Amino acid sequence: MSTPPSFAPSQQDSTLSVETIGEDSYCGTSYAAKLLGMSVATVQALVEKGEIEAWKTRGGHRRISMRSINQYIRDNQPTSQFADSEPTRTLSVLVVEDDENSRELLKACFEEWGLDVDLSLMGSALEALVDIATLRPDLLITDLDMPGVDGVEMLKVLRRNPLLSNMQVLVITGMQEDAVTARGGLPPGTLFRQKPVNFDWLHGYVTALLNALRAARGA
Repeated sequence: MSTPPSFAPSQQDSTLSVETIGEDSYCGTSYAAKLLGMSVATVQALVEKGEIEAWKTRGGHRRISMRSINQYIRDNQPTSQFADSEPTRTLSVLVVEDDENSRELLKACFEEWGLDVDLSLMGSALEALVDIATLRPDLLITDLDMPGVDGVEMLKVLRRNPLLSNMQVLVITGMQEDAVTARGGLPPGTLFRQKPVNFDWLHGYVTALLNALRAARGA
C-alpha cells in the first residue's frame, strides 16, 4: 500500500470571529448556493464567468470565497442580508463513500433536512486524505470497506493529525464489528453504525451536533 499524501496546511481557523468572516473564510458550492438562493449549477456558472471568486483543492473540490459572495450580494442583491455571520453557525460535513448511490442518498437527505450544513462528498479514502486537512470538517461520515486505502487505515492516519483532533467521526458501514476488529479496530471516540442507517437517527444526531457547535462558538 502506498503512503498517503501529507496534509496541506489549513486555510481556515475554526475559531474565526464574526469580524473576520467574509475576509478569509470560504464555503463549499452547495452552501454558497444556499446563501445566494441559487442552484449549484448557477453558482458554478458564476464562478466560471469570474463573478464569484473560487479555487479548487488538490482533490478537485471547489471552495467559494465568502468575501466574494458578500461582494456579489452587494452588487446584485442589495436588499439581501449579507452572509458574513453564517460560517460560524454552519456544520462542515465530509462524506466519504465509494458507492455512488449511497452518496447521492445522503446528499438528498441533507438537502431535504435544510440544516445549516456545508456538505462535501468524496468517493475514496485516498481523495479524503488529500483534502481533509484543508477542508477541516466538523463531522466526517465514512464507509470502511473501500478499494485502495480503506476507511480503517484512513481513520488511523487522520487521528494522528492534531489539526483534526476535534473532528467528530461517524462510521456507516456494512461490515460487522468483528470484521472491523480483525482489521485493527477503530480509533477511540469513533461512532459506529451499520448499514442501512436509520435516517431519523442521523437527522437527530446531525442536528444535535450542529446545536452543540453553535453553542461552543457562541453563535
